This record gives sequence, C-alpha cells and structure tokens, in this order.
Amino acid sequence: MKVLRDLFRDYRFALSFCVLCLLLVLAVLTIFSPYDPTLWGVVPRDLKPSREYLLGTNSKGQDVFWQATFAVRNSLVISVIAGTVSRVIAVLVGMVAGYKGRLTDRVLMFVSDSLLVIPLFLIIVMLAMLIRDKMNLVTLGLLLAFFGWAWDARVIRSQILSLREREFTQTAILSGTGTLRLVLNEYMPFATPLVFSTLINNMSWAIGMEMTLAVLGLVNLDIPTLGTMLQWAISYQAMLLGYWWWIATPVVLAVFLFVALYWLSVSISEYLDPRTRIQRVGV
Repeated sequence: MKVLRDLFRDYRFALSFCVLCLLLVLAVLTIFSPYDPTLWGVVPRDLKPSREYLLGTNSKGQDVFWQATFAVRNSLVISVIAGTVSRVIAVLVGMVAGYKGRLTDRVLMFVSDSLLVIPLFLIIVMLAMLIRDKMNLVTLGLLLAFFGWAWDARVIRSQILSLREREFTQTAILSGTGTLRLVLNEYMPFATPLVFSTLINNMSWAIGMEMTLAVLGLVNLDIPTLGTMLQWAISYQAMLLGYWWWIATPVVLAVFLFVALYWLSVSISEYLDPRTRIQRVGV
C-alpha cells in the first residue's frame, strides 16, 4: 500500500493509471456487446455520434463505439502476449548469459546483437506476408514477441554481470546454493523491477507494430484492433468524406494508450531509482 501511495503522488502515474483503467473497462464491455464485431450492415451507415450511437456508425454498417471496445481489447491482448513471451525470453537469455559467461555469453549475445542490427521491420513485414492467411491475435503476438526481446536481454545481462561480482553471490556459491535457486532467490528480486519496466515499453512497441502492419494490410482485417479500425477508415476515405468520428476514434484511443503506457513506465522507473525516489517522495 505504501508503494502505491508513493506512486500516486506522481501525477503521471495517477493519470496513466486512470486512463488504463478506463481502457480496461472498454475492453470488458465487449462481453455486453449487442453486435458481432465481424458482421457488416447491422446498423445504419455513416451516422454521426448521437445518443443512440455514441461514436456514430461507419460505412460498413457497424457501431463505432462497440467496434472500439473490441479493438481496445484485442490490441491489449496482442501487446500482453508479445510483452509476456518476450520477457520470458529476455530474462532467460539475459540471466544465463550474464551468469554463465564465456562461450555461452558470447553465443547468446551474438544472437541478440544480430536481432539488434538487422532491419527488424522489414523482416516482420515479410513474415507477416507469408503467414497472413493464418494471422490471428496469438500468432501476431508471438511473432512480435520473437523479435522484441534482444535489447532487454542485454539490459538484464548487464545487471546480472554486476550482481555476479557481489559478495553475496560468492557466499551463496560457497554455501552450496544451486544455480537455479541462486537466480530465483537472489537475482530475480533485483531484476523484477527492470523486467516490469521493459514489459510496459514492449507493450507499447507491440501496439505500434500491430497498427503499422494493419495499415499495410498485413493482418487479418476481420479482427477488430486499433490498427484495423484505422485501416478500414483510411480505405473508405473517412477523412475526405467528413466521417471524422470513424478515423478519430482509433487515433485518439491509440494516443491515450501510448501516453498512458509511457508515463506509467517513466513513473515506475523513476520510483525504482533510489536517487529519484528521494527527490519525489522524500524517503
């Protein structure tokens, strides 16, 4: 509770927390949706926002508000899958490389460095083109996870290298502590804040990549996400035709989501830094 009180003293954390809660509420509302998000022509087309249709309707005959609830939910699902799986890979690679060192470290860091220097965007686009017909939320999340761990693995490795040189590591080894137990009990408490912070950043990256691939038409456009909503609005020339509510909805939601995740990451990172925390909360 004390941690939450300290974090809520930062307006960035408080605002981002509230925004994310509102977006989660939108995602939960999909349970009560009166429409199938994949069907067309269920409501009158191209109606402006009103009491009956809060965010209007689009040229496909869909209620934009209910489409937005599914879009937020699915975009969050993709980001959580990508962030969680990539964190598992980053933690395993970073900790093994940092603790084992020598040949193991060189091999793992060679793989990590290769992913950092090659043009990831072009590779993701080519792979998305190959598996476009089988693309769904899980497939896209796993695709992004496979390419989203390299930089964070190096960051975790650097911390493990520092921890390996501390006295408590030598004490644990001399006392017969196994490698797995040493990593879980001694290293994980130090690495957990870093893992959580990089998780938020990776979720933002995954949402941005999903929107980019959707605009390029490289995902399943029948699945509503923030990216596919934007792609359909662009395809139907919503801005030129004056259907501002159709294109504004995914853009505004994406901006709120990006800003909220960014502020949340920055606020938590600063709180975990002892020097910054003293300045912020005076403890």
